[in-house]
Amino acid sequence: MTRAPGLARRLAAFVYEGVLLFGVVMIAGLVYSGLTQQRHALQGRAGMMVFLFLVLGIYFSWFWSHGGQTVAMKAWHVRLLGADGQPVSRLRAAMRYLLSWLWFLPATAAIYSAGLHGKGEISVALLAGVLAYAALAWLRPDRQFWHDVVCGTRLVDCKPAPRPKAESAA
Repeated sequence: MTRAPGLARRLAAFVYEGVLLFGVVMIAGLVYSGLTQQRHALQGRAGMMVFLFLVLGIYFSWFWSHGGQTVAMKAWHVRLLGADGQPVSRLRAAMRYLLSWLWFLPATAAIYSAGLHGKGEISVALLAGVLAYAALAWLRPDRQFWHDVVCGTRLVDCKPAPRPKAESAA
């Protein structure tokens, strides 16, 4: 059985994914604004949030069920497989997308219950929540995230085999 990539590499892929998703969200927001004739950022905010949630769900579900890797996962040599080592179905990928919001749910609930409003406070709370959720993987011997365990998926290391060194002509 292939082992899970290190936590640092998975978190690096997580951050890189966020950078790439900035472009996806910007384009999706432009499409939504054009289709709904949205003229102000707060006008139709709930509709925009639902639309972006669906766009991100399609993005992740498609990549995970077609090769098991998003662009960021390819860059960091991380692949998503079923617990049985087989590719992930669309339904399982969609379920994983929904459960992956567990990364943010506890921190978001804490922010809401504490009545935090400052950007710095919210950022620190979200960062602490994400790091705490990631650290929970250390409680499992296979080092998988909890949403992967529930979904029957796992992240595996897929580094390419090193190339043999060419003999130098002396």
